[in-house]
Amino acid sequence: MPTGLTRDAGWQIGVSRTVAHPLPVVWDFLSGPEGLALWLGADPDPEPGAPFRTAGGVEGEVRGYRERDRIRVTHGTTTIQVAVRASGSGRTMLRFHQERMADGDERERQRAHWSSVLDAVAAALDRR
Repeated sequence: MPTGLTRDAGWQIGVSRTVAHPLPVVWDFLSGPEGLALWLGADPDPEPGAPFRTAGGVEGEVRGYRERDRIRVTHGTTTIQVAVRASGSGRTMLRFHQERMADGDERERQRAHWSSVLDAVAAALDRR
């Protein structure tokens, strides 16, 4: 089976980075209006089942929301999850995962997209 292709979730990609900010700061940014606009393009209600529409017109639904742990949403035909985990003193591991993509080409496009999002999130956190 090719890298990134799974039996259950189709094509998927995950990108992660550790940032030099404590978990509460990272979580508050990612789950707040500025962070949500940056990585999702929408500011949905955090309740599971809440619908949203991105600035680009993509419809989705909040599937899961665990405070200071993860947010999981549908985004069109795919599913996106952002997760955080403390990684030592004042550091946080941040991970974006997307599954149910159409093919390997979409997977590679999304790898570049999420890497860019990680850069933008890290820069925004550093400016705070």
